[in-house]
Amino acid sequence: MSLTVRSPAKLNLFLHITGRRPDGYHHLQTLFQFIELWDTLTFTVTDTPSIAVEPAISDIPPEQNLIYKAALLLQQHCKHPQGAVIHVDKQLPMGGGLGGGSSNAASTLVALNHLWGTGLNRSQLAQLGLRIGADVPIFVHGRAALAQGIGEQFEDVSIPEPWYLIAVPNCHASTAELFQEKQLTRDSKLIKIRDFLTGGGHNDFEPVLRKRFPIIDRCLSLMDTEGEAKVTGSGACLFLSCKDQQEAEQRKLALSYRLPEFQLENQDVSWRIAKGCNHSPLYSEALANLG
Repeated sequence: MSLTVRSPAKLNLFLHITGRRPDGYHHLQTLFQFIELWDTLTFTVTDTPSIAVEPAISDIPPEQNLIYKAALLLQQHCKHPQGAVIHVDKQLPMGGGLGGGSSNAASTLVALNHLWGTGLNRSQLAQLGLRIGADVPIFVHGRAALAQGIGEQFEDVSIPEPWYLIAVPNCHASTAELFQEKQLTRDSKLIKIRDFLTGGGHNDFEPVLRKRFPIIDRCLSLMDTEGEAKVTGSGACLFLSCKDQQEAEQRKLALSYRLPEFQLENQDVSWRIAKGCNHSPLYSEALANLG
């Protein structure tokens, strides 16, 4: 038995760090929205308990792959005898703040729960996912949401679904290292969704990223010539909201021409264009009734 699913990216439309817990985790407030960019995962059930993820990701031991971790966690939690072969068509950049790894883990929990018939509800899957990473629950949740806590407490929202021009700078921002940055703001105020819709909200990682990564600083300055550029997650990806696909294409062309003005070259940044969506593409086709 096999199943193919779309494992989408997300954007943090704003991200406030509102405090720090004794265990080192940070309290956040953020607004999650999905976008129509995704990895494609195909799951094939096996009669033996082994779990295989292919192709392997270079520099990451198989047991550290979040897809493998999610499959093993569900299998052990439910004491399920079957295994799976999981094929990954990777399209999302790694370490860019788009949540690709967390999305893959969530997709694995949802898909194998369905294929193995392990019978967990979405809330139970999200709680399992939290053991893997703080961003996993939103991808299990599957709806645009205002999130608090460490990012796992959700209030569903219905917000505009614009097109986005997304910049992928040629650098890697380590979330763990950024959270340790002394200059990181940790006392931002909570806001209401209406505040965001009238222009409120920011990303507390932006000043730190600008300082630590000159390429991100230059990309943000470049993109600010076409609108209000924002950071998603802890970086390094950046985005501009656009009224439609045509405007996104036009802005991409204009920004590409202006790269030299900001000491940037074509190899320093790549671009993606995607539509925002309030319902996750994961919950479609075979999984539509779970959405």
